[in-house]
Amino acid sequence: MNTPNNKRKKESKRKIEKIFVQLLQEKELNKISVTEICEKASINRSTFYTNYLDIYDLADKVAEELEHEVFLLYQDERTKKYNSNDFLKLFKHIKENQIFYRTYFKLNKDQNFRIKEYDIHLAKSFFKDQYIEYHIEFFKAGLNAIIKKWLNNGCKESPEEIDLILKEEYKNKNT
Repeated sequence: MNTPNNKRKKESKRKIEKIFVQLLQEKELNKISVTEICEKASINRSTFYTNYLDIYDLADKVAEELEHEVFLLYQDERTKKYNSNDFLKLFKHIKENQIFYRTYFKLNKDQNFRIKEYDIHLAKSFFKDQYIEYHIEFFKAGLNAIIKKWLNNGCKESPEEIDLILKEEYKNKNT
């Protein structure tokens, strides 16, 4: 492959995605046009269409990239087959990447933003192995709600404070 072209393609994609995320902070997805992105990124429409089918494909690709980053946060745990229940690293990542998480939720991708690796054993111990699927769904929805609320408030609390809020919810479950 031609390395200079790969570098140029990556740079074009980066510019497109950056402009797209900026525009999403100002307007709804259906109000953003390919032409507007191309003008602001100083690229041709053909460059856009070389990388994306349309605006919705671009939105999906931006969301997939964020999901991949979250996946990588817990890669070591998956590889070593353990669950630390360490949400602090997620909250730190959110604080550092607020605009991308806001974009993710603005795109209504939060149905996808689910914990893929839930600690079933911990849930069973908390809830005496009853109605586990319901408890898992409750936890997932609650985590999403906490993240959205925190983002909407500008992430004023530290990641450590948000982690503590989450832990306090489950503090006395094992008694």
